[in-house]
Amino acid sequence: MYKFSVMKENITKIAKYNFWNGNKPELGFLRHEYLRKIKSFTGNRLVKVLVGQRRTGKSYLLRQIIGQLIQAGVAPQNTFYINKEYVDFDFLLDYQSLATLIETYKAEQKPVGKIYLFIDEIQNIDGWERLIDSYSQDFVDSYEIFITGSNSQMLSGELATLLSGRYITIQTFPFSFAEFCEFNQAPKSKTSYLDYLQTGALPELFHLPEYEIKRHYISAVKDTVLLRDVIQRYNIKDSKLLDDIFVYLVNNASTLLSISNIVNYFKSKNRKVNYETVVNYIQYIENTFLVHKVERYNIKGKETISGISKYYINDLSFKNYLYSGFGFGIGYLLENAVFLQLRQSGYEVFVGTLRNGEIDFVAKKSDRIIYFQVTYLLTDEQTYNREYGAFNPIKDNYEKYVVSLDEVQFPSNEGINHIQAWELGELL
Repeated sequence: MYKFSVMKENITKIAKYNFWNGNKPELGFLRHEYLRKIKSFTGNRLVKVLVGQRRTGKSYLLRQIIGQLIQAGVAPQNTFYINKEYVDFDFLLDYQSLATLIETYKAEQKPVGKIYLFIDEIQNIDGWERLIDSYSQDFVDSYEIFITGSNSQMLSGELATLLSGRYITIQTFPFSFAEFCEFNQAPKSKTSYLDYLQTGALPELFHLPEYEIKRHYISAVKDTVLLRDVIQRYNIKDSKLLDDIFVYLVNNASTLLSISNIVNYFKSKNRKVNYETVVNYIQYIENTFLVHKVERYNIKGKETISGISKYYINDLSFKNYLYSGFGFGIGYLLENAVFLQLRQSGYEVFVGTLRNGEIDFVAKKSDRIIYFQVTYLLTDEQTYNREYGAFNPIKDNYEKYVVSLDEVQFPSNEGINHIQAWELGELL
């Protein structure tokens, strides 16, 4: 275990990341919707767990929460921010050194009352589960804990059992369309939405001036996620296959796929693959939040159907900057963007299946269910009839919408409504 004298030196070194002694770390663009949601869960012993893909702004969000607490009257010395991604925190190898660091911080800063702990990318600290379980139940000293991670499995297994009912998970995404407009001081319009579809929404992109720089940045993000969160974590033997599977999922986003389809595709390219490896590699990629798997949902039977699914990318930049040469129409980008909007708004999302057809999305949140068809433009009568007619076999009274990029707002037709994509956030 580290000696307190050594930890005292480390406290001095990492003070610049904290709000002590009048220091004000950069907060970045305020994510108001996330702050509102997180605030509703504060003031209790629930462990707040922020998960999401790397570079979606989790670190900034933690600092924004600290800023919000201080603004509400919490003393700066009662907040402690740790980021395992920074080199200055390399000395934190396990939960024991973390516990020693926290005790040294308390001795140095002398906080009175509740202590707010913020630990970024906590999965990089060995045995972190033991510390969080212990501190969240400490009734001698009062702690409120906020942690982040870049792997969807970080709360699986033992910790989920230990913290059962004592944590809340909030998934962070790249900028929503509303945030895109706010950041760029642009109106919500078709023009803005087309710009949104044809770029990306990872926060750092908005500070990069040129296409080529943005392309290199997105490539680096992809490579970092696959290397650090998949290849190193799972000891991947065939990193080229892993990368190629990611490319395949990006270029087949919003298309119904089965594992057998994917295996056969690679075998047709004379690649040595097997079913189990493809299943595992896709699961590992999903765990990093780079892609999202969407199950089919039997609308009549009210149950999910395994076997064939769709995959959507977490940010359109992966398509727009890395693989734009592949055939991928604006309609597919739109469908992916609608999926992300639904998830950002807190909905569970499924592909709706009917006896002789399909509904693009079944979105569920609490008691609200909404059906969606997504199309680029309702350009002619045939397209109009196809998109609206997809709802005909559905006999329930849940909301039904056709989403498109038409500049004309179409009237309701037998309970089926039309909504322009840039207005979707207001509906949800």
